[in-house]
Order: sequence, then C-alpha cells, then structure tokens
Amino acid sequence: MLEESVQQQAVAARRDWKMNQDFNHSPIWFSTGSADKDRGLHNVTPPLEAPSLNGGGDREGKSTNGVDGVSDKDQFDPGAAPPFRLAEIRAAIPKHCWVKDPWRSLSYVVRDIFVVFGLAAVAIYFDSWIVWPFYWAAQGTMFWALFVLGHDCGHGSFSDVSKLNSVVGHLLHSSILVPYHGWRISHRTHHQNHGNVENDESWVPLPEKVYKNLDNRTRILRFMVPFPIFAYPFYLWTRSPGKKGSHFNPYSDLFAPNERKDVTTSTICWTVMVALLTYLSCVVGPVHMLKLYGVPYLVFIIWLDFVTYLHHHGHEQKLPWYRGKEWNYLRGGLTTIDRDYGWFNSIHHDIGTHVIHHLFPQIPHYHLIEATKAAKPVLGKYYREPTRSGPFPFHLIKNLVRSIQQDHYVSDTGEVVYYQTDAQLYGFLQKKSE
Repeated sequence: MLEESVQQQAVAARRDWKMNQDFNHSPIWFSTGSADKDRGLHNVTPPLEAPSLNGGGDREGKSTNGVDGVSDKDQFDPGAAPPFRLAEIRAAIPKHCWVKDPWRSLSYVVRDIFVVFGLAAVAIYFDSWIVWPFYWAAQGTMFWALFVLGHDCGHGSFSDVSKLNSVVGHLLHSSILVPYHGWRISHRTHHQNHGNVENDESWVPLPEKVYKNLDNRTRILRFMVPFPIFAYPFYLWTRSPGKKGSHFNPYSDLFAPNERKDVTTSTICWTVMVALLTYLSCVVGPVHMLKLYGVPYLVFIIWLDFVTYLHHHGHEQKLPWYRGKEWNYLRGGLTTIDRDYGWFNSIHHDIGTHVIHHLFPQIPHYHLIEATKAAKPVLGKYYREPTRSGPFPFHLIKNLVRSIQQDHYVSDTGEVVYYQTDAQLYGFLQKKSE
C-alpha cells in the first residue's frame, strides 16, 4: 500500500508539470525540445522520481524551512527549498478553478471595449482641457486592462480553443501596439524560467560583470526614476541589457524556426495598426490623435512597467534569484509577489494575484483569488501577504523607487544570489551628466 501511495503521488506530480504546458501554440512547454536547445533556453522536465516519504518538496538547496530540524522560530529563509511540492499546491486548488469559460472571458472583452469607446466618445464630445487629463488616466488604464486579457489569450487561460485565443489576442494586443505572438513566446520563456538569473526574460537581474560594462545611457534608463517605467517599447525592440533579439524579427534568437510564421503574422498586424493610426492622424490631425491615443498609450506603458516590475521586485525582504542546480520551477515561482491595487484590482482582471498565476498560468484570471486562498495554507511563509491598498495604490510607489535605487546587480558567482547596490551609481551618473 505504501509503494502504491508513493506511485500515485509521483503520477500526480508529473500530471501537475504537464498542466503547465498550456501556453497557446506551445503543447510541449516544458519538454526538452530541440528548438529550445537551439535558442539556448533553460529547459525544464517533469520530475521522474517519486516524492520522498517525509513530505519533502523540490529540495535541491542545503536547508528547508520547517523541516529537517529547522524550527519555525528561526528566521525564515526565502532562498531555502520549500517543504512541499508543486503537486501539493495544485491539489489544494478546487477543480472548478481550472475550468475556462470562453463566454465569460469574451464578456470581459466586450465590457472593456465598450468602456474604451465610451471614454473616447465622452472626451471627443466635451473636448475640454478639464476633461482630457481624466480621460488620459482612465483610457490608459483601460489599455492596460486590454493587455491583461490578451495576456490570458497568450497563456491559453482565455479558453481551450487555440484559434479563439489567437484571434482575440491579436485584436487586443495589436490595438495597443503589442506584437501578440512575439510577446507571447518571450513571456512563455519568462514563465518557464522565472527566478533564473541567466534564463528569465522579464526584468531579469544583471550579473555584476554585465552591469559594470553598461554605458551611461543604459544606466540612466534602467536605474534612474522615472525612466524604467517607460521601458516596455524599448524592450520589445531590443530586449533587456545583456540579451539580443527583437519581438518583431522572426529570425531573432527569441524564436524557434517553427515559430517564425506566427511572429511574422503578429508583426504584420502591428504594422497595420501603425498604418491605421497614421491614417487617422492625417484625417483628424496629429494633435487630436496624440490626445486620443498617444497619451493613453504612455499611461498604459507606465501601468505595464509598474505592475510587472513590482511582481518580481521591491519586497520588504530581499528575495533570491537562482542559478544552476539550485533553480527549479517551483522555487523560481515562489519568488513572485502578490500586490494589491485597490480599486484597480477588478479593472485589471486581478493581475496582482500573481504567485498562483506564475505557478499555474492556465488558471483563468477570474479564479485566481479563490485559487490563492486555497493554496495559502500549503505555501505558508512562502506566500507574502500583499499590503492592503487604499482606492489608489500610492503605497507601491515607494516600493518601486526603493527597489530601482537599491537593486542594481547580482554576483557573477553563486547559485542563490540577492540584489546588491552600487553605492557609487548616482554620483557616477551626476558626474557624467555635468
């Protein structure tokens, strides 16, 4: 009976890893495919061994919180391997949380598009400098909401219908100048390798050697507020410092040969949107288009960079990044952070409920809160309760500023590393600017 139980746990663990292969157009998300090897990506395979009988987790670190004689009274080490497995978290989440309802998903799309056009109609009708600033803030926020729904399409959490995900994803993302497939594939890489210094894709830390070789312009854009919150368009064209490629180029290192057709399609859709905006600028005038679309687009970029950065940085306690044997999918996912955005939580489709999303990206956004509540007893101290926000998440601004000013690079060596601060950075920048 004991051996049978162990085998059942092993099957459950393997099934759980397979569930994380749900990215649209990516049925072998965690397999060791040759395409990923050609791109130099860090590939992840399901655990083949049975779980240990003492209930241990994916332990490859030297210590584990809560087990092996480590007292709960001891200081919690976020870099220690957790005493639970991915399968245990999954088992705690109600079955209905995994169900994708395409009609419900589409209802959010209809709602958001209705609001977008409604806001534009109100702004055009009044055409007042009293109204425009409110319109810019509201419309930029709705652009970000559209991005989140397209993000669900990219994960396959929008529906189980691949073509529906692709069509809706292209419509939503192209409308806000995001190349859908180019972004979807790089975002898949981010989820595959979250928390991995070498292979993560989004807001990845710079090794000290790379950091010290940055030119002055890059240092300013990366580490001087407010420039980092305008980074996304540059990232789409050039990726992060130390990485090469473009989300628009089908021959970029980001993509495998069998993905080039998808990337080309998305780049064409993006180009069509640029052409449409250019045409409308000629019809109604560039200033009017700037007010209607340009400024809200900038607000959207601010939201995107603000939110995505804070999901992986800026916690009160520094969180680890991993290399080599110390990294695995579970430990990397546990370094993500939930955030509370006040009134914006429902507008942004609960994107702040981020830990469970990172571990199980196939869960629809409308089930993330319930799934998180169910998983918290398993996660224990590895889940960091977000600071509750007022109507507007002003409290997160200090987290963002502090992190940008302190989290500059990680050591070139070591398999569990934390951000370090360059105490000379801002003096260096000031001297260069004089």
